Amino acid sequence: MEDQLWEAADQLRANSKLSSSEYCMPVLGVIFLRHASNRYQAVLKQIQGEVAAGKMPSRPLVKSDFIKRRALMLPEKAQYEALLRLPTGGSFGSALVEAMNAIEEDFEPLRGQLPKDYDRFDNDLLEDLLRCFDSEALRNASGDIFGRIYEYFLMKFAMQGAQDNGEFFTPPSLVQTIVNVIEPDHGIVFDPACGSGGMFVQSSHFIERHGQEIGHKATFYGQEKTSTTIRLAKMNLAVHGLEGKIREANTFYEDVHPIFGECDFVMANPPFNVDMVDAEKVKDDRRLPFGLPGVNKAKKVSNGNYLWISYFHSYLGPKGRAGFVMSSQASSAGHGEAEVRRKLVETGDVDVMIAIRSNFFYTRTVPCELWHFDKGKPDDRRDQVLMLDARNVYRKVTRKIYDFSPEQLANLTAIVWLYRGEQKRFLELVRGYFAALCEEGAGIAGALAAFEALLNDQTDQAYRTDRSDLIVKLEAFVAQHAAPSSNAAQHAAPRAFDPLAEAARGLVKQVDLLYKLASADAEPADRKRLKQLDELRKQAVEQLKQAVYFHRQIHWLQERFPEALVRAVPGLCKVVSRAEIEAADWSLTPGRYVGVAPPEVDEDFDFEQTLKDIHVELADLNREAVELAGRIQENFEELL
Repeated sequence: MEDQLWEAADQLRANSKLSSSEYCMPVLGVIFLRHASNRYQAVLKQIQGEVAAGKMPSRPLVKSDFIKRRALMLPEKAQYEALLRLPTGGSFGSALVEAMNAIEEDFEPLRGQLPKDYDRFDNDLLEDLLRCFDSEALRNASGDIFGRIYEYFLMKFAMQGAQDNGEFFTPPSLVQTIVNVIEPDHGIVFDPACGSGGMFVQSSHFIERHGQEIGHKATFYGQEKTSTTIRLAKMNLAVHGLEGKIREANTFYEDVHPIFGECDFVMANPPFNVDMVDAEKVKDDRRLPFGLPGVNKAKKVSNGNYLWISYFHSYLGPKGRAGFVMSSQASSAGHGEAEVRRKLVETGDVDVMIAIRSNFFYTRTVPCELWHFDKGKPDDRRDQVLMLDARNVYRKVTRKIYDFSPEQLANLTAIVWLYRGEQKRFLELVRGYFAALCEEGAGIAGALAAFEALLNDQTDQAYRTDRSDLIVKLEAFVAQHAAPSSNAAQHAAPRAFDPLAEAARGLVKQVDLLYKLASADAEPADRKRLKQLDELRKQAVEQLKQAVYFHRQIHWLQERFPEALVRAVPGLCKVVSRAEIEAADWSLTPGRYVGVAPPEVDEDFDFEQTLKDIHVELADLNREAVELAGRIQENFEELL
């Protein structure tokens, strides 16, 4: 869906000859309207249900009824369906401008922020764009689904904008990792380099997942030096039903919010390795309690990384936590930066360091590290830091872009829980994997039955025996191991599933073989049935693999932390003392402490995932080849 929507929306640029920076705001404006309309209709239905049930009095609705439910009360002219009802020949550009003006009049935080340059586009193009975002799937999309689409488009514009110096997007995987570690669930949440506001949105999701109302729990503050990016941040907040106090400011020189030393959480992805900061202007800044990191002959700070690091620490209140993205060079930098780092470590507030491999950013390939401070660390951990090397944990999205799967994110977070002594949460995660395994296992019988029904009894005896045996054993496993809670019980259950996982893998091969045999014997008239059969084959295979997948997640955690207690795992993690850090020149580079994992034979090598990765690379190369061929053709035509 994301790719199809991007391809359709990208026609606006292709047919209008605009750069990405010129057409990204109009496209995001249309997505904003679609999501705002979805939220409005969903909340309106919710309110009507509450009135019918007597939970709310019948009265004229007001804006606050919608705001507290994370939606905007949209005027009629700003509702997506009203725009689609425009008569043939009507001006979509003017209608979109009126819609944006109407929203700004009703919602002060968006005043002057929404795009209004739609009159410059061809009317047919705008109509196509509006209809592009009016599929049945999008009309019924939940907030999370549309939020994902919004993030996807921000990411795509960041990739396009790299050619226009338009880098402004932090990958969701990195934002979510920071959120999972610092757990921003209350108070003042501040991002001094807030970009498009992704830190705030992910924080709101974290609060929601814990069953709490965002408006009563957190207040968002942001600073950003680029006015266009501030507009994106305010739209991003509004599209998720959030408000924030975001100001235009250069954080190196300006501190525009009255929250110094009071923040409960600070989160950021600041620009790396800035080397032109005027030392004279910042030398007496109260946000630099550890001093300047180093000044060159031109009286410029040699590298701005430690200015940011000092700012983040100084904004925190007495119990505050910070999480931020930083250049991998910073954790072992020398000279003046090493001195600042020593003072930071000696505060006892450095909490968790996570190394991230290259290719996580959409517009640059450099590796990075996630730093985390905690001023409220208990006394028994004040001289300890968790070093977590996550460079070997990743999922390949495209040939050039990696991220974390939801389970990889959860597994990394579980290591932090163990470091903090939160064993119960670790066991709950493993228990959740067992529940998912059992749920997926219970769906195998139905998925296989649907596939077999369309095979017209073309199964052999070996397959029927293996299938029946697996289903009987799965039912017995589910009955016995659905929700093991103790560590001992959780270790016994995966061992019981080991032979079932092997049987499921074998059944995947048999299902694929049955489909190939059916395809080979099929008549040309059977093409429609074969297409349906292939779809049912995919569903059955996926159902089998999902059970095995969650079994693999359980093994990953239990093999590394068999006692459900934190321990040093070569190549992955180690809790280090302040003395160890001092002996290593105050380095905070995780790889320096965790060592290298010993070579091992992977008996459960995932050939299919490897093939998927190869397919992803091939598809990307093919796509790039087509784009390059088109560009060459255009250049050749211009020469003629």
